[in-house]
Amino acid sequence: MQNEQNNYMEQQNGKKLSESMPANKSHGGHELYDAHEVISGVMGVLDHYKMYEQHLQDQALKKILNRQSSFLTELYNIMVESLQTGEKPSKSTHIYHMEQSNNVMYGLETTQPKKPIQSVSEISDENISGLMLGQVKGLASLMAMTALEMTNPVLRRVTADSVPNLIEMSFDVFLYQNKQGYYQVPQLADQEMTHMTEGFATAPTIPLN
Repeated sequence: MQNEQNNYMEQQNGKKLSESMPANKSHGGHELYDAHEVISGVMGVLDHYKMYEQHLQDQALKKILNRQSSFLTELYNIMVESLQTGEKPSKSTHIYHMEQSNNVMYGLETTQPKKPIQSVSEISDENISGLMLGQVKGLASLMAMTALEMTNPVLRRVTADSVPNLIEMSFDVFLYQNKQGYYQVPQLADQEMTHMTEGFATAPTIPLN
């Protein structure tokens, strides 16, 4: 009865319900542009990581780059499959796990002022790790924005589930930079920090009926 009603509604208004369409056609036009943009974004990070590889000196950073490249390659394949089939992919997305501790070094120390490099020979692990951080952070933002625009439930879920992983990747690169002294983290004075952290009070919960 419900299917008959849906078919009647489709015939009357010229529109289609997703349940009556092939899964690989269940995509909105705007969604397809967004999907191409975000998948191209994943591919762009992979391409850049491959270019960075030859300039790396620190084996610890190289290990992070290789682990993230492997993870993103698998994600790329899952997203391509989800886009083309509209169905649950043959492999599920995984959770990205860091191998280093979460300890952050706070405080500032005097360093030489930075300036743009003048030749390829000046490229350092500091430069590369900064580029890596910028790219995965940018991809995390793009994924979050794109997931909000997707109508296909499978592709939307794959994209949304990738956001926490990209956040974790960003933190992984940040921690490396922080431990090397490339990314210093200033703090407020104790009194100011207390003022900021205690600036809110909890609200009473509202019982659900």
